[in-house]
Amino acid sequence: MTDGRSTRFPTFVYGRGEEPDPRFTLANERTFLAWIRTGLALIAGGVAVNAVRLPIPDGVQIAVVLILLVLGLVVPPLAWVNWAVTERALRLGRPLPGSLVTLPLAVGVLLVAALVGLGILLQ
Repeated sequence: MTDGRSTRFPTFVYGRGEEPDPRFTLANERTFLAWIRTGLALIAGGVAVNAVRLPIPDGVQIAVVLILLVLGLVVPPLAWVNWAVTERALRLGRPLPGSLVTLPLAVGVLLVAALVGLGILLQ
Protein backbone atom coordinates (compact mmCIF):
# COMPACT_ATOMS: atom_id res chain seq x y z
CA MET A 1 0.00 0.00 0.00
CA THR A 2 1.30 3.44 -0.88
CA ASP A 3 1.25 6.43 1.47
CA GLY A 4 -0.08 8.63 -1.36
CA ARG A 5 2.99 10.86 -1.54
CA SER A 6 4.08 9.76 -5.00
CA THR A 7 0.69 10.55 -6.55
CA ARG A 8 0.10 13.98 -5.01
CA PHE A 9 0.99 17.12 -6.92
CA PRO A 10 3.32 18.90 -6.59
CA THR A 11 5.80 16.24 -5.58
CA PHE A 12 8.39 18.77 -4.40
CA VAL A 13 5.87 19.70 -1.68
CA TYR A 14 4.31 16.35 -0.85
CA GLY A 15 7.33 14.13 -1.52
CA ARG A 16 9.06 14.97 1.78
CA GLY A 17 8.23 15.39 5.41
CA GLU A 18 5.21 14.38 7.43
CA GLU A 19 1.55 15.25 7.14
CA PRO A 20 0.96 18.41 9.20
CA ASP A 21 -2.11 19.04 11.29
CA PRO A 22 -4.94 19.34 8.73
CA ARG A 23 -6.02 22.66 10.27
CA PHE A 24 -2.72 24.23 9.18
CA THR A 25 -2.91 22.80 5.69
CA LEU A 26 -6.49 24.04 5.31
CA ALA A 27 -5.55 27.48 6.65
CA ASN A 28 -2.73 27.63 4.09
CA GLU A 29 -5.22 26.72 1.37
CA ARG A 30 -7.66 29.41 2.54
CA THR A 31 -4.85 31.96 2.38
CA PHE A 32 -4.07 30.86 -1.17
CA LEU A 33 -7.73 31.23 -2.13
CA ALA A 34 -7.84 34.70 -0.55
CA TRP A 35 -4.89 35.73 -2.75
CA ILE A 36 -6.73 34.34 -5.79
CA ARG A 37 -9.76 36.49 -4.88
CA THR A 38 -7.43 39.46 -4.55
CA GLY A 39 -6.07 38.79 -8.05
CA LEU A 40 -9.60 38.62 -9.44
CA ALA A 41 -10.50 41.88 -7.67
CA LEU A 42 -7.43 43.59 -9.17
CA ILE A 43 -8.43 42.44 -12.66
CA ALA A 44 -12.01 43.60 -12.06
CA GLY A 45 -10.67 46.92 -10.80
CA GLY A 46 -8.59 47.34 -13.96
CA VAL A 47 -11.61 46.58 -16.14
CA ALA A 48 -13.75 49.00 -14.11
CA VAL A 49 -11.20 51.83 -14.34
CA ASN A 50 -11.04 51.23 -18.08
CA ALA A 51 -14.84 51.29 -18.39
CA VAL A 52 -15.43 54.68 -16.74
CA ARG A 53 -14.02 58.08 -17.48
CA LEU A 54 -12.10 59.29 -14.43
CA PRO A 55 -11.27 62.97 -13.98
CA ILE A 56 -7.59 62.28 -14.68
CA PRO A 57 -5.45 62.50 -17.85
CA ASP A 58 -5.93 59.59 -20.29
CA GLY A 59 -2.30 58.47 -19.98
CA VAL A 60 -2.57 58.25 -16.22
CA GLN A 61 -5.82 56.29 -16.47
CA ILE A 62 -4.23 53.83 -18.90
CA ALA A 63 -1.24 53.43 -16.56
CA VAL A 64 -3.60 52.68 -13.65
CA VAL A 65 -5.48 50.11 -15.72
CA LEU A 66 -2.25 48.40 -16.79
CA ILE A 67 -0.85 48.29 -13.26
CA LEU A 68 -4.06 46.76 -11.91
CA LEU A 69 -4.17 44.16 -14.69
CA VAL A 70 -0.50 43.26 -14.28
CA LEU A 71 -0.96 42.90 -10.53
CA GLY A 72 -3.99 40.70 -11.20
CA LEU A 73 -1.80 38.50 -13.41
CA VAL A 74 1.16 38.40 -11.01
CA VAL A 75 -0.68 37.66 -7.75
CA PRO A 76 -2.00 34.14 -8.61
CA PRO A 77 1.35 32.54 -9.53
CA LEU A 78 3.04 34.20 -6.55
CA ALA A 79 0.20 32.94 -4.35
CA TRP A 80 0.70 29.40 -5.64
CA VAL A 81 4.44 29.51 -4.97
CA ASN A 82 3.73 30.96 -1.53
CA TRP A 83 1.24 28.15 -0.84
CA ALA A 84 3.79 25.53 -1.92
CA VAL A 85 6.72 26.82 0.14
CA THR A 86 4.48 27.27 3.17
CA GLU A 87 3.03 23.76 2.83
CA ARG A 88 6.51 22.30 2.48
CA ALA A 89 7.70 24.19 5.57
CA LEU A 90 4.71 22.81 7.48
CA ARG A 91 5.54 19.29 6.34
CA LEU A 92 9.21 19.63 7.32
CA GLY A 93 8.53 21.33 10.66
CA ARG A 94 10.44 24.44 9.61
CA PRO A 95 9.62 28.10 10.32
CA LEU A 96 7.05 29.53 7.95
CA PRO A 97 8.45 31.71 5.16
CA GLY A 98 7.42 35.28 4.53
CA SER A 99 4.86 35.97 1.84
CA LEU A 100 6.02 36.54 -1.72
CA VAL A 101 2.82 38.39 -2.57
CA THR A 102 2.68 41.22 -0.07
CA LEU A 103 5.51 43.45 -1.27
CA PRO A 104 4.61 43.50 -4.99
CA LEU A 105 0.96 44.02 -4.10
CA ALA A 106 1.68 46.83 -1.63
CA VAL A 107 3.98 48.61 -4.09
CA GLY A 108 1.47 48.22 -6.92
CA VAL A 109 -1.48 49.51 -4.91
CA LEU A 110 0.63 52.40 -3.61
CA LEU A 111 1.60 53.24 -7.19
CA VAL A 112 -2.03 53.14 -8.34
CA ALA A 113 -3.09 55.43 -5.49
CA ALA A 114 -0.22 57.84 -6.22
CA LEU A 115 -1.07 57.93 -9.93
CA VAL A 116 -4.75 58.58 -9.31
CA GLY A 117 -3.93 61.30 -6.80
CA LEU A 118 -1.39 62.87 -9.14
CA GLY A 119 -3.85 62.61 -12.01
CA ILE A 120 -6.51 64.45 -10.04
CA LEU A 121 -4.04 67.21 -9.20
CA LEU A 122 -2.96 67.51 -12.84
CA GLN A 123 -6.52 67.75 -14.17
